[in-house]
Amino acid sequence: MKQKNTARLPGFGLSLGLSLTYMSFLILIPLSALVIYSAHLTPKEFFHIVLDDRVLAAFKISLSSTFFAALINFFFGLVIAWVLTRYKFFGKRILDAFIDLPFAIPTSVAGIALATVFSPNGILGKFLGKFGVIIGFSKAGIVIALIFIGLPFVVRTVQPVIEELDKEVEEAAASLGANFYLTFLKVIFPSIFPALLTGFAMAFARGLGEYGSVIFISSNMPYESEIVPLLIIKKLMQFDYKGASAIGVSMLFCAFILLLCVNLLQAFAKNWRKK
Repeated sequence: MKQKNTARLPGFGLSLGLSLTYMSFLILIPLSALVIYSAHLTPKEFFHIVLDDRVLAAFKISLSSTFFAALINFFFGLVIAWVLTRYKFFGKRILDAFIDLPFAIPTSVAGIALATVFSPNGILGKFLGKFGVIIGFSKAGIVIALIFIGLPFVVRTVQPVIEELDKEVEEAAASLGANFYLTFLKVIFPSIFPALLTGFAMAFARGLGEYGSVIFISSNMPYESEIVPLLIIKKLMQFDYKGASAIGVSMLFCAFILLLCVNLLQAFAKNWRKK
């Protein structure tokens, strides 16, 4: 008698069909429509729009600001996740709840709050201004806004992994004479590194398309602090739909390449951890 295939869950065909339909309506069809609409442009027109000096400057500002914000969240998100997981202190639940605050509030509210605090007349802005540090209405303000909205992605991605770490392995490393730093580098970090990469990628992808919180704390000057989503909005307000679609497709391509590279890095990190 032939053995039944027990690898598949019951109702796999129906579940797969519903999943593909749901993803098609929400993701595949809208993105395909954007690509198809931009296909009305000739290659010469497309590259003329995308390679414009203003567009390239906006991409440079968006990519660099998002990278630095995600990199900062990479380190400080790990520290915060470690503190919330391994230590008990007064107000821990309140701090843990505040991590999810950027998920709950509108991004425009976050932008207004950050602009109020870091503007030259704000509480922190006035204090930092005494040392010549300008945050509000500058490129640094863009990074601050992207750090704010990207931090929860890193913390919530790493936190469950740290909770599931086997403390007996750490104790075994300590019994062999390893100090905390060596234990962290050789035992703990390889286990949480793939999750850190995932959090970094999610924070980067989220920040790359951020609009609401950035426009309130940035000066939004072309060639200086104008991000790509804002440039797309300006194109749409000028009824330049072809230009907006071309920039949107370019941004979609950059995000896809980024996520592909991160997935390859995650696979490499997992193989490295097994070794």
